[in-house]
Order: sequence, then C-alpha cells, then structure tokens
Amino acid sequence: MIDLHSHTIFSDGVLIPAELARRAVAAGYEALAFTDHMDHSNIDLIIPRLVKVVNALKDHMPVALLPGAEITHVPPALIGDLVKEARKLGARIVIVHGETIVEPVIEGTNRAAIEAGVDVLAHPGLISEDDLLFAKEKGVTLEITARKGHSISNGHVAQSAMRLGIPLTINTDAHAPSDLISRDMAKKILLSAGIGPDKIDEIFAHSRNLVKKAIGGI
Repeated sequence: MIDLHSHTIFSDGVLIPAELARRAVAAGYEALAFTDHMDHSNIDLIIPRLVKVVNALKDHMPVALLPGAEITHVPPALIGDLVKEARKLGARIVIVHGETIVEPVIEGTNRAAIEAGVDVLAHPGLISEDDLLFAKEKGVTLEITARKGHSISNGHVAQSAMRLGIPLTINTDAHAPSDLISRDMAKKILLSAGIGPDKIDEIFAHSRNLVKKAIGGI
C-alpha cells in the first residue's frame, strides 16, 4: 500500500509520526506521507518537525516516509502562497483539502489547489467539468479516499477522471491506526468506485511514481 495522506498528533491524528510509521510497516506499507492539516497558524511549526522525524527514521524503517502538508479550509485566494511555503519548508507531498460534500469547504478551493499545482487534490467531492479539465492540464492527481464520509463521492471522481484521463491515487486520510488499509482493501475500494480491474495496477503505479519523484527531493 502506498498512502499519501495521513495525520499525526501534529494535527488531529492520534499517533506520533514514529508510531504511525511503525503501524504502516506492520500493515505492509511501501510508502507513507505525513500530511497534517495546516494553515497560516501552524505550517512553519509542523513541516520542519515532520522533516526532522522523516530524516531520523528513513534509514531505520522498511517504508518510504515523506514529510507533507494538507492545506485545509484556507480561503482559495491564499492557497497558492501556502503551497509555495509548504514546499519551501520541506514538504515533499503537498495536498489540499478539497471540496468534500460532507464539510463546508469554500467553493473555489478545488480550482485554487489545481492552480497552485498541488501533488494531490484530496476528496474533491462533486468536482466540476471545468476543474477536471484544468486538473488534467496541470497534471494534478485526484484522490480516491478510504475515509468515511469523504468517500461518498468516490464514484463521481473515479468515473470523471477515467473518462478524461486524469491520474488517480488511493489514500486513507488516516487519523488512527485502524484507518490504515491493506493493498487488497484498496483494490476493493477502487472496484467499488467503478474502476475496472485492468486500471487498478495503473493507479498503484502512479502513486509509486509520485513517491519516487518526492524522494528525489529529500
């Protein structure tokens, strides 16, 4: 399993990064990105600490670990600058908390995230055709999520992305160890979203390529 979306005690997760990493190893993970919720209040506090723990652990655990960020509930006009700041501080996977249908995310968040060139647009909800085409143009990956609630719109995201040739990844949005999933469960979630068996390996391969690209910057 390659998981590019998880949370630790630095936001609303329940585990410190080292324990979440160890749990991921036990679950058979290949790679894990720590992407805690961030805005202007904490971005400069969290990312350096995630960078520090990843540098300490990377040679001692059989899992690729990546420091990251999830820009969350930030006004669309401010997202671009925060994405740039996250990368400057050392985040190797930058995602934006997209327009999930189960939270009052500001309209225009998906568009701003795509414009900023994020790595992954998380749970983008009922993403519009215009934003889908923009994501394809910008090479932004869309997320299929295992997270309860956010996953309600997986079918729309999957079908739209496949129709237009937009890359997909599957992530857990884990907040607790029980949220981590196996590769087999990931396959079931993808199948349940209407993704054919012949496309599943392609999605895993794309996630692996995102990790390789990110590791190149560490």
